[in-house]
Amino acid sequence: MWQAELMKINNLWHALLLLLLVACAEAQRTPTISYITQEQIKDIGGTVEFDCSVQYAKEYNVLFLKTDSDPVFLSTGSTLVIKDSRFSLRYDPNSSTYKLQIKDIQETDAGTYTCQVVISTVHKVSANVKLSVRRPPVISDNSTQSIVASEGSEVQMECYASGYPTPTITWRRENNAILPTDSATYVGNILRIKSVKKEDRGTYYCVADNGVSKGDRRNINVEVEFAPVITVPRPRLGQALQYDMDLECHIEAYPPPAIVWTKDDIQLANNQHYTVSHFATADEYTDSTLRVITIEKRQYGDYVCKATNRFGDAEARVNLFETIIPVCPPACGQAYYGGAEHIAASASSLALLGILLAVLYSR
Repeated sequence: MWQAELMKINNLWHALLLLLLVACAEAQRTPTISYITQEQIKDIGGTVEFDCSVQYAKEYNVLFLKTDSDPVFLSTGSTLVIKDSRFSLRYDPNSSTYKLQIKDIQETDAGTYTCQVVISTVHKVSANVKLSVRRPPVISDNSTQSIVASEGSEVQMECYASGYPTPTITWRRENNAILPTDSATYVGNILRIKSVKKEDRGTYYCVADNGVSKGDRRNINVEVEFAPVITVPRPRLGQALQYDMDLECHIEAYPPPAIVWTKDDIQLANNQHYTVSHFATADEYTDSTLRVITIEKRQYGDYVCKATNRFGDAEARVNLFETIIPVCPPACGQAYYGGAEHIAASASSLALLGILLAVLYSR
């Protein structure tokens, strides 16, 4: 009988000793973080929650921090430290999990958040989770705004943008014109033209897009400096004596050139025999007109339209020859005799033409 009682006491003693050993072992275990939320990507105005599960940390402080260049303490234990109504903290004792929530996410909330168990002044257990906030693209100020280049030189246009996810930069030209890369679009931060031509001038669009909002765009104006190029719409013109005639040339050049008309190597100026006018249709295009007034015999012949800028010069000839019948325009209904103006009706001109034709046929 007493042997049975002794055995029970012995078993109880062993059980108590085992419990004591387990308790001591648990007390000596180092705290660990068994789970931390994975990286989060959120929109501005959204909500995010970070979970941090800890083991063997009942006797230790558990902290939440925002650990960027300047760390900010957010909570200690189950107490929220930061005074921001968007932040909240909950503790689930069943899973030993601390839950940090942020509402109405702002761009400045992006960064690294750390769950930390402080064991001693030199010993800490930490786990990090990154929060990325989607932001629409914004093209940076260090991107190219405009370029002026000489024909034949290399041109480099740069475009950079902030935002998350990282924006894609796409290049296009005004009116979907073909790029110097021989395509309608080009993807990349830098667009290079190895040898720029005057045809490459115009407006280029740098478009930044990352799927957030409508993206951002910058217009880049490319101006190409080049020597004048002259075209003459009517190289030969006929007009009758005592009538006016307009001689025209179209000049393409940048910077805008100096334009003169000459005859027999003599520069012509505005007077009773000639008027010169220039009309700029764009920065690179100018239409020049020389009106020969009340044509005399000596005014027939070759006229030269000449354009000059610092990149070179060009010239083109227009031949004015005599006709019997006045050419309309600009002679419509108006004739000059001996320097006096006579206004003739259109019917009179038609009558004169009829008489001349009748004389020719009578022969």
